[in-house]
Amino acid sequence: MEKRNTTSDFILLGIFKHTRSHLFLFMMVLTIATASLMANALMLLLILLDPQLHRPMYFLLNQLSLMDMMLVSSIVPKMAADYLTWNKSISPAGCGLQIFVSLTLGGGESFLLAAMSYDRFVAVCHPLRYPVLLNWRLCFQMTLGSWFLGAADGLMQAATTLSFPFCSAHEIDHFFCEAPMLVRLACADTSVFENVMYVCCVLMLLIPFSLILTSYSLILSAVLHMRSQEALKKAFATCSSHLAVVALFYGPAIFIYMRPKSYRSANHDKVVSAFYTIFTPVLNPLIYSLRNSEVREALKRWLGKCADFKYQQT
Repeated sequence: MEKRNTTSDFILLGIFKHTRSHLFLFMMVLTIATASLMANALMLLLILLDPQLHRPMYFLLNQLSLMDMMLVSSIVPKMAADYLTWNKSISPAGCGLQIFVSLTLGGGESFLLAAMSYDRFVAVCHPLRYPVLLNWRLCFQMTLGSWFLGAADGLMQAATTLSFPFCSAHEIDHFFCEAPMLVRLACADTSVFENVMYVCCVLMLLIPFSLILTSYSLILSAVLHMRSQEALKKAFATCSSHLAVVALFYGPAIFIYMRPKSYRSANHDKVVSAFYTIFTPVLNPLIYSLRNSEVREALKRWLGKCADFKYQQT
């Protein structure tokens, strides 16, 4: 079988066609991506500028917003440029970079959500020991560990994927470079790598997910024994928002990376990938801001300061 030149570009077929209905969908996706960047940037600024939000919980939320911003920025601009210019090529280096960045951020977010569940467990079950059980040193260690493990997984999968020889058909039926899609184009036997990739997915997804389920099971047990209705409502409100984020992230990620090969469909993969790379990042800040009274109060204070500054200028 003819092997393609390793220096030639890949072709991203994309998710949209040049029809009126798809143009409308493209504009919707672009609007959602822009809203995601603005909402997460606002969360970053609020947590950075408001002293009352300088706590471990909000530092972890700050890192979640940063990861979401980077994920959207690494995928949507290229997707939009491909659709608008009809130039759908991407270099092997660019493709490897997209794989590395997406897996770094996805893996990092997986462990970060586990750290956030531990934060909620300590806050609900051991509130008096919170400063001891979750101090700033441990918070920084969990954050750095999340970034490091995600980067290690991304580097390994990107380097290994691009090391395979690819056949003459170098069209990727996707809107960005994702390791499972690229492996399908390889001419060599990829079974060993696919098994290793599956093990990595178990480590990066199922282990943090199990820790999250354990944390929230303990939280639920503690909440059901609370006598104060106000404390019960506050605990449920806080934890339900976290569980919504967990479901929105882990569901699509497990669907993409842990399905058997025989059940995979390019169209399904593109839709699900769009959900967790574009739609979920815009929902995260909305879920936290709408359901968190401290974030809402911080936003009101920030808007009040902006209004006062504008009034003084006039």
